[in-house]
Amino acid sequence: MWGLVPLFWPLLKPAGAVEILAHRMVWSLLFVGVALLALRRWGWMSALVRSPRKLGLITLAAAVITVNWGLYIWSVNTGHVVEASLGYFINPLVTIALGVLVLKERLRPAQWAAVGVGLSAVLVLAVGYGRPPWISLTLAFSFAAYGLVKKKVNLGGLESLAAETAVQFLPALGYLVWLGTRGTLAFGSHGAGHTALLAATGLVTAAPLVCFGAAAIRVPLSTLGLLQYLAPTFQFLLGVVYFHEEMPPERWAGFSLVWLALTILTWDALRTARKNRAAVEAAASAARTGTAPAQTAPATGHTGGEAGAATVSTPSAQPGR
Repeated sequence: MWGLVPLFWPLLKPAGAVEILAHRMVWSLLFVGVALLALRRWGWMSALVRSPRKLGLITLAAAVITVNWGLYIWSVNTGHVVEASLGYFINPLVTIALGVLVLKERLRPAQWAAVGVGLSAVLVLAVGYGRPPWISLTLAFSFAAYGLVKKKVNLGGLESLAAETAVQFLPALGYLVWLGTRGTLAFGSHGAGHTALLAATGLVTAAPLVCFGAAAIRVPLSTLGLLQYLAPTFQFLLGVVYFHEEMPPERWAGFSLVWLALTILTWDALRTARKNRAAVEAAASAARTGTAPAQTAPATGHTGGEAGAATVSTPSAQPGR
């Protein structure tokens, strides 16, 4: 669903990107509110309201994802699908960089190599474009920052989206009302089908998130991380094959370097996960037999819920598409 969403945003024209963004905020809150009501999951709200720090982080997350959502919609509707897909390809590399700079995490040599190759890719693309790939970089940095904030907030996917869209709701609704007073609101002006599509932005935002949350508790994090490369891959293929965006040699070179960096990152993460699994199994076996396990050097680097897997995964809630 996240990989195919570039097919959806053009259907909402002639609504502009900012109006589409406002509808996405308003209808997402309504959709998620109904889902939480059906599931009777409201207990988290009182704890959140009593925590000014978390409320501040939620507001920051809402601001950052607003930039991400708005730029992505604008990119797709103005013929920059390939460059937008690049942003989500390099997002894991930016996430690692933030882990080092902000959280003071240590990287393994292969991770340093991947980051170096990724930086080379950005330089190649900057030369090819004649400018830095600002769409890709803004999407990557905004979503990586969003993930960092969400890591500190520590709310579930639906709950987090509800809180963030609650922050966005009044400004978004106010903007739509303002468009209505000027007579430039697309909602309700282009037939029932177009109106229904604008309302469906809430479903398009929340449905993949619900599926992702369900998958996150059923499959290993490393597998989940690998599957998430499917979204930018589909977006890239849509940009080239369906939208017929140009791919000059320098762009192919830049993308090839990004894919090389992700290959290194994935190989290192899977290798580390296997080593850590083997160490855990050896320790468990030793505990059963009463013998001392062999000393194994702990893996260091950017890790998450499952050792070594966070380098190929993204935050547990991904409404950035």
